[in-house]
Amino acid sequence: MQAPPELEIARNLPRPGCTLEEAQAYTRWLATHHYENFNVASWLLPRELHQGFYDLYAYCRWADDLGDEVADSARALALLDEWEAELRNCYAGRPTHAVFVALAETVHRYDMPMQPFADLLRAFRQDQSVKRYKDWEGVLDYCRYSANPVGRLVLYLCGVRDAERQELSDCTCTALQLANFWQDVARDLEKGRIYIPLDRLAAHDLNEEDLLARRFDSRYAELMKELIARTREMFARGMPLAMRVPDVLRVDIELFSRGGLAVLEAIERTGYNTLEKRPVLNRRTQVRLLGRALLARMLAPVFGATPSGATPSVDRAGGRDLPAGDAGETGGVAWKRDGHA
Repeated sequence: MQAPPELEIARNLPRPGCTLEEAQAYTRWLATHHYENFNVASWLLPRELHQGFYDLYAYCRWADDLGDEVADSARALALLDEWEAELRNCYAGRPTHAVFVALAETVHRYDMPMQPFADLLRAFRQDQSVKRYKDWEGVLDYCRYSANPVGRLVLYLCGVRDAERQELSDCTCTALQLANFWQDVARDLEKGRIYIPLDRLAAHDLNEEDLLARRFDSRYAELMKELIARTREMFARGMPLAMRVPDVLRVDIELFSRGGLAVLEAIERTGYNTLEKRPVLNRRTQVRLLGRALLARMLAPVFGATPSGATPSVDRAGGRDLPAGDAGETGGVAWKRDGHA
């Protein structure tokens, strides 16, 4: 496929049919220059896993941008179809696009199935036509395709293939996606999208017009409290995963779960007004989250695993404000559904 000129990530794209070394250099550049949390997380992982993570990120980022950065929906859908054709060629042993030249090596080495990659494309296609969700079931079904596949791919990368841990990963990924939705209400409104279930709006005597007019009052605050409570429950359901995966993944999963919970606390600190201001995490909080995750890993052999359903506490630290890490499309590594972490 020809790279769309509006995609900034295509500017360093190697020619079709490039060498494996050129392709891997490109996915490494893309991951380390376009994902603000990757450099923080990557040093926790064994070096031999780095390239695999780069390749997964590159696939997700390209698919995400094809669906979100191309203004015309019909053209975006056509480009996503081309991307899926590239995916099928990759699994057939005929990769040409640089991302798939690199990805082919990773999927072969770690025996990764094609379905999670294809499921992500379903979510990006859905964004072209579905802008509202009637109820929780509709939102959770979207998360099944927009977020959960990434967590499963990360587990495959680390040799985890059983259904029990995949289901725990699904809980974590869905919770991260939900936290991102509540954090990004204003951003999504600008794109014409509302991920808050419409029946929950109605239950709080709100409607779409109230959101579009940015009407913040006690009704919206109570709505956010409900959404945050349900999201915390989802995080708690997935929390045992951190102690049931290989050591190489434990800190990352703990870190991103804590990060998602910190986003929820950041919303609470704003007084729940995500209609006018996007909540942020400051650098000091991010460092403390990492420290707590590392401490939990060191103490686990002494005190045992985190009790099932336990929710870690998150400090309310002060300091210079930075954009909060986006929760998205991921178990161990959080890749936001619109590609901007």
